[in-house]
Amino acid sequence: MVAQTLAPEGRLSLRQRRLPRWTPWLSAVASIALGIAVGAGAGLHSKIQWGLIAVVIFLGGQWVLSAAVEGRRQARDRLATNLVWSAFILAVIPLIALLWYTIQQGASHINADFLTHSMNGVLATDTTGGLYHALIGSLEQIALSTVIAAPIGVLTAVYLVEYGNGSRLAKAVTFFVDVMTGVPSIVAGLFVLSFWIILLNLPYSGFAGSIALAILMMPVVVRSTEEMLRLVPNELREAGLALGVPRWKMIIRVVIPTALGGIVTGVMLAIARITGETAPVLLLVFGSQVINTDPFNNPQQNLPLFVYQEYALGTTQSEAKAWAGALVLIAVVMILNLVARGIARWKAPKAAGR
Repeated sequence: MVAQTLAPEGRLSLRQRRLPRWTPWLSAVASIALGIAVGAGAGLHSKIQWGLIAVVIFLGGQWVLSAAVEGRRQARDRLATNLVWSAFILAVIPLIALLWYTIQQGASHINADFLTHSMNGVLATDTTGGLYHALIGSLEQIALSTVIAAPIGVLTAVYLVEYGNGSRLAKAVTFFVDVMTGVPSIVAGLFVLSFWIILLNLPYSGFAGSIALAILMMPVVVRSTEEMLRLVPNELREAGLALGVPRWKMIIRVVIPTALGGIVTGVMLAIARITGETAPVLLLVFGSQVINTDPFNNPQQNLPLFVYQEYALGTTQSEAKAWAGALVLIAVVMILNLVARGIARWKAPKAAGR
């Protein structure tokens, strides 16, 4: 109930009963305790089940308290807020647990020797060896994939936004881009294997894997660049055309620089998406235990493939190397995402006077 009362100064004020700010925290602690008690009493051994029971108790308890004190309308608002926060926590907990477990298993094995040596001549039971060859291979393959996919993806997006205008070709391109977004990585690997290696009789190499990774990267670049270009105000385009600037020059000088931050962010996120792919690398790059800095000749190693092969050996030493490689892979992806955010903030349009 909302009561209207006349303030001493004669102004109208609104007063409503509210739960204290510490109520959600106290309810969360009580819900966790009750969830553990109910789960243990029911003989449930999974901590996940205990957590879900605690979430249900928390949501129900907050609804009852808010409805009794603040009213049903405020209770519905609080329930929606609690559902969002609960979903966020349930999504973050597995990610934190994954990161923590990977650090716990792999951090102790990462050192200078591990980052600067290959697995050439190293046995599965040896504690020596490292992933330098895999790190070099991953960086070269990602660079080649970016050189192939980024220009094609950006130019395709420019056509769809600036020249397509709902034409049949633009609709067909959009449809196939959407289809390619959902294509499994193994399909791209099989396509390159059948065409590049079997049909053209070219060798297994890092470049063959880069072609498959570029196929997976292209639709992500197209969709992200397309959305960024559509965010550019039409007034900027019209102003450039009104000055007599050719359309292609207006796109290069006005549209692309305005959307450059978002375009670079989309490319970096596409790179992060392909960094962990294993299937195309396993089919095309073929793996190698020695350092190969030439991606165009002979098999080459890759970080995801290194993790898979080391863990498959099954020894304690090889599994430790696999966890260390997984941690390095996570670090590479995190660095790429941080770089993307930094570039997006640096290139974001700034208000006048700043």
